[in-house]
Amino acid sequence: MPNITNEMAGRTVFITGADGFIGSHLVDTLVEAGADVRAFVESTAHGALTNIPHHVHNVKILRGNLTDKHSVFLAVKSLRDSNAKPYIIHLGAQAHVGESWERPIETLNTNVIGTFNLLQSILDAGIEIEKFDYAGTSEEYGGNPDLINAKDESLHLNEDTPVSPRSIYATSKLAGDFLTMNFFYAYKLPAVVTRMFNNYGPRQSPRYITGTIITQALQRDKIVLGNLTARRDFCFVSDGIRGHIHTTVKGKPGEIYCYGYGKDISIKNWAELIVRVGKENRLWGDKEIISVKERFRLGDSDVMRLRVGFQKLNQLTGWKPKVSWEEGILKTIHWYKENKDKWFGLKDW
Repeated sequence: MPNITNEMAGRTVFITGADGFIGSHLVDTLVEAGADVRAFVESTAHGALTNIPHHVHNVKILRGNLTDKHSVFLAVKSLRDSNAKPYIIHLGAQAHVGESWERPIETLNTNVIGTFNLLQSILDAGIEIEKFDYAGTSEEYGGNPDLINAKDESLHLNEDTPVSPRSIYATSKLAGDFLTMNFFYAYKLPAVVTRMFNNYGPRQSPRYITGTIITQALQRDKIVLGNLTARRDFCFVSDGIRGHIHTTVKGKPGEIYCYGYGKDISIKNWAELIVRVGKENRLWGDKEIISVKERFRLGDSDVMRLRVGFQKLNQLTGWKPKVSWEEGILKTIHWYKENKDKWFGLKDW
């Protein structure tokens, strides 16, 4: 199948969260493909870009805040000069599960009201778009008992699996799913929803599990984590952005598409794999992995198992992950090792 990313060449793509972890990698890919990238980034007093300063002359930077309807409207209105119907990829969010309990109002405002503001602004500005891709999350599935108790390893979470969010973050993202579909049904907005499974890679905050394991391994002999028995499906960021592009270009409006690695692994074994990869490449020595209650999620809110079934997207577009866990982990370790100034002030250990 031809490279779908090439279909973005010359097309206008509006990206929220463009300076974030996944957004910045998406910007890199689309700029290289020759797209007309419009990067919606959070407006702050200092105005510095974190991850895409190297693209300041390659993309149009649009500053604002998803919770500020006026700034969202102005950014969307600027799409009137697109040379064809633009794509919109909505990645902007408060995306940390733990912090959604610490900053619940911000999480709800950004993820729910922010999504509504963006959808409504498309209508208010009179912009006819090619496709709207809303970035959902695997956390929306919550504690699905069929998967947790499954002895059959062929059982995966997919687009038809019931959702049962267990955190404010997951609930806020599911609300965004529903809002996106509301606008599809009411206004025929050509919208799709993607549910991503645990992306990891360079530029991710060290407060997410892969980053906290790697940064601790780089700095000390003990790696202190929370629940080691929960299982996750880890997908390298380059495969993640390919998933967004495939869904955005080929996805059928009104549909949900899931993607991830297709296999799950316990946090304990994920940490051990990271330690092994780093040790084999002489990036560190032996490490002790320990679990402390202080780093567990609140109460019974943890999701114990997530594993994706991506057959729907694969059958439609041919998408499947290309980067192995070992390859992705090594690339990620090298980034953290070489960019301590980018993450050290953000760590929570």
